[in-house]
Amino acid sequence: MCVAVTGLAVLGAVSRFLSGAPDQPLLLLSIPLLVYFVRGYLHALQRVNGVRITGEQFPEAHRMVREAAEHFGMPHVPEAYVVLGNGVVNAFASGHGQRRYVAINSDLFEVGGRLRDPDALRFVIGHEVGHIAAGHTSFWRQFGISVANVIPGVGSTLGRAQEYTADNHAHAFCPEGRHMLQVLAAGKYLYPDVDFDDIAARAHTDTGFFVLLVNLLSSHPVNTFRFAALADPDRPGRLL
Repeated sequence: MCVAVTGLAVLGAVSRFLSGAPDQPLLLLSIPLLVYFVRGYLHALQRVNGVRITGEQFPEAHRMVREAAEHFGMPHVPEAYVVLGNGVVNAFASGHGQRRYVAINSDLFEVGGRLRDPDALRFVIGHEVGHIAAGHTSFWRQFGISVANVIPGVGSTLGRAQEYTADNHAHAFCPEGRHMLQVLAAGKYLYPDVDFDDIAARAHTDTGFFVLLVNLLSSHPVNTFRFAALADPDRPGRLL
C-alpha cells in the first residue's frame, strides 16, 4: 500500500510536469535524489563522529554483530558504530550504496558494557541487524515508502510492522535478551526492576480510542503491544 501511494504520487507529478503544470511537481520528482542525499549524509555522520565497533575496539559487541549476520544468512557483516546518546536510549540501522550499518547510542550500549547485561545488547544488535536482513534499509524500499511516510497512519503502520519483524529477528537470535525492551520502558538503571509480563498483560486491559490513536500515529508499536508480541512470539504483533 505504501509503495502504491508513493508510485501514484510520482506518476501524478510526472503527468502534471509533462502537461506543463507549474514547478510543484518537481518537488515530488526530486524524492529519489533526496532519499539518496539523506542516506549518504547520515552514513557520513556516523563515520566521522561515531566510534567504530571492531575486533580491537569493543570486540564483544563486534562478535555479536558478526554472529547476528551469520545467523540471518547475510553475505556481508554490516558496519557498526557507537554514537553519543546524550541520554537518549536508541539504536538504528540504515545504509548507503552497497554498505549497511547499525548505530547504537552510547546510553543503550552501556547496558551491555558498564552495566554488564550482554544479552540485552545482543538483542539490540539482533534487532538492528534484523532490519538489514529483512531489507528495511534498502534505497528502493525507503524511496518506495517515502511519500506514504508523510501521511499520518499510513507509513507509520508499515513502520510498526517492520519493528515487529526486527523484534522477531532479535528473538530468534537471542530470546533471553527480550528484557531489553524494559530499558525502553524505564531507562538503563531502573529496567531490572520492571515486570515484563505485567506490561505485556496490559495490552489486553489498557485499550480504548486514544490508546489506538497513539499507536496508529507512532512509528513503533506502543510498549504494551510490543511487550505482548514478544511474550507470545508465535502470534503476530498487533498493528492497529
